Amino acid sequence: MRMLTRFRAVVALAATALALALGAAVPASAVTDGAPDGNGHPYVGLMVASVDGVPQWRCSGTLIAPKVFLTAGHCTYGADHVEIWFTADVQSGIPTNGYPYAGEVGGTPVTHPEYDPNAFSVRDVGVVLLSKPVRMSAYGALPRLNQLDALTPQRGQKDVTFTAVGYGLQKAFPDAASWKDQADKIRMVAYPKLNQINTGMTGPTSLILSNNTNTGGTCFGDSGGPNFLGSSNVVAGVTSFGMNGTCGGTGGVFRMDRTWSLDWVKTFLR
Repeated sequence: MRMLTRFRAVVALAATALALALGAAVPASAVTDGAPDGNGHPYVGLMVASVDGVPQWRCSGTLIAPKVFLTAGHCTYGADHVEIWFTADVQSGIPTNGYPYAGEVGGTPVTHPEYDPNAFSVRDVGVVLLSKPVRMSAYGALPRLNQLDALTPQRGQKDVTFTAVGYGLQKAFPDAASWKDQADKIRMVAYPKLNQINTGMTGPTSLILSNNTNTGGTCFGDSGGPNFLGSSNVVAGVTSFGMNGTCGGTGGVFRMDRTWSLDWVKTFLR
């Protein structure tokens, strides 16, 4: 499954060349090499961000309370309105389901006050405050403070796995073959493993997860979607960045267990 959409990827990839040269990365997209999620995670939704009433890009996210939708900062930044769908298969209902103009619920995007588009992975978190409550039997949950520090990917030990969910691209190709991209608006799930944590590349803010045919991973359109810890409903982090335009190799996740993430998001839960 692959997470951002190609129409936003043009901007993202322009930033990527510079970011990679600096040892950083770029905004991510969709779930690749995954499977349809069906009703596995009904609290994960597809969002379309608009500016002045015009849809501009799509991302994914998690309902963590009846009126609070958690996503990435680069998904909310610059938008003035968001429409959200929680249907597992949005694609089959287009255009009668209102995509991309009128979702199941609308909301106001809010970006972390320290978010910097030139260093987006440092505070890449945002929320959408819904115009009306969406009642479900379960919601995504926030992790405990610094909970992920206990995770250590080491040879000879059992892999630490995550559950990545999102509505991004299922297949991405280089620009010359982008006509072969598969970008159905369907909630997909994959099970990437932890590659890096608390390293020079990740710093204290990110995780690097696998993105290959064995584990699946994320890509254009999956940005902001959850990476649940194991098989739980705990959002360890939101899909944040990729390393290349075809979403192969590895993917970056912005951690939700740090104080700057938790303290800010919890202000909307009180």
